[in-house]
Amino acid sequence: MTDLSQIVKAYDVRGVVPAQWDEPLAELFGAAFVEVTAADAIVIGHDMRPSSPGLSDAFARGAAARGADVTQIGLCSTDELYFASGSLGLPGAMFTASHNPAQYNGIKMCRAGAAPVGQDTGLADIRARVERWSDEGAPEPVAEPGTITQRDVLGDYAAHLRGLVDLSGIRPLRVVVDAGNGMGGHTVPTVFAGLPLELDAMYFELDGSFPNHEANPLDPKNIVDLQARVRETGADLGLAFDGDADRCFVVDENGDPVSPSAITALVAARELAKHPGGTVIHNLITSWSVPEVVRENGGEPVRTRVGHSFIKEEMATTGAIFGGEHSAHYYFRDFWNADTGMLAAMHVLAALGGQQGPLSQLVAQYDRYAASGEINSTVDDQTGRLAAIKTAYQGRGGVTLDELDGLTVTADTWWFNVRASNTEPLLRLNVEARDTATADRIRDEALAIIRG
Repeated sequence: MTDLSQIVKAYDVRGVVPAQWDEPLAELFGAAFVEVTAADAIVIGHDMRPSSPGLSDAFARGAAARGADVTQIGLCSTDELYFASGSLGLPGAMFTASHNPAQYNGIKMCRAGAAPVGQDTGLADIRARVERWSDEGAPEPVAEPGTITQRDVLGDYAAHLRGLVDLSGIRPLRVVVDAGNGMGGHTVPTVFAGLPLELDAMYFELDGSFPNHEANPLDPKNIVDLQARVRETGADLGLAFDGDADRCFVVDENGDPVSPSAITALVAARELAKHPGGTVIHNLITSWSVPEVVRENGGEPVRTRVGHSFIKEEMATTGAIFGGEHSAHYYFRDFWNADTGMLAAMHVLAALGGQQGPLSQLVAQYDRYAASGEINSTVDDQTGRLAAIKTAYQGRGGVTLDELDGLTVTADTWWFNVRASNTEPLLRLNVEARDTATADRIRDEALAIIRG
């Protein structure tokens, strides 16, 4: 039996093309997706990677062979695909490897209304079918195969976002946007068109070989060009999108990165102004400032595990108005509980343009603590190292432990979380404290155990 364990992860399909997967395999995924979702119609989009159109077309053929009518929206961002899934009421598939290197590609799948397809909500069943069919042969096409048609939804996507955040009345802003040769170069011009924004476009040419830098703004080396351009031009802020443009990172007028936790708090305050008393979801590695700001603005914070399926599930369960992750994923009830970096960026622009101060001053109220950032350590025994940390802190006075996701250790003036990577032999450490000296001390103490 074909082993898909290396490309079918917890929430999507991702691997090297064609070494790990190819168009015939994509066709099987299309057929399996239709069977598992019991869909009679689906929507498909793809990013700018050279392999994306072929994989997308193959998936469409497999889906149509099982009787589903397929709407292909072509080049799009992942949140544009979520918009299509939500607005059309169709299950969707997005062909992208997000921020991963050029040789990779993948599929992000969702049910109608952009509801997640996770390991326990269909992905395991899809994988089982594909493994069986890849060894035994695909099932015979149904008697009446579905149709395959094309549709452009970019304008509708932009209009929907602009209906959620009104930027028409803000003061003029100079904005540098680094699209990293990814899908932000496709969506930003349409979304920002006609707004009081002077757009300085960096790397908007769609190029899946990523000739300028990797489309992963979480890595500091990939926002160096953006920081320099903001400083050189005196821009009001800079925005950096990842490869499929579902995440957005922000730098202030000084070129300094703005913590995604601060952006989460800022957007939460704005959403609570529209929806008083609402629930806001935050994952457990966001700053203490997030639940504080939520409570200060009359909302109810709810803490969850890291990962989009957990956030979306909790949002659906609680009816939350907004959710944020420290990885710069931002989820909105008004966007079918799906994540959209573009909408978060528009909230930042609206907040900044609605007052006269600089962005650094605006976000200072939301960035209250010292943080280490995520530190990865390669370890031979993830379970053993986590157990060693638990032993070191268990029973220590004034300290509490919880294992919602990995291990979180909390004291009055600091906390840290250690989580195991699902795909690599890594432990991920995040530390926050009320001052830098304490954050550095706790960081070093935890790393000594992790790497011991």
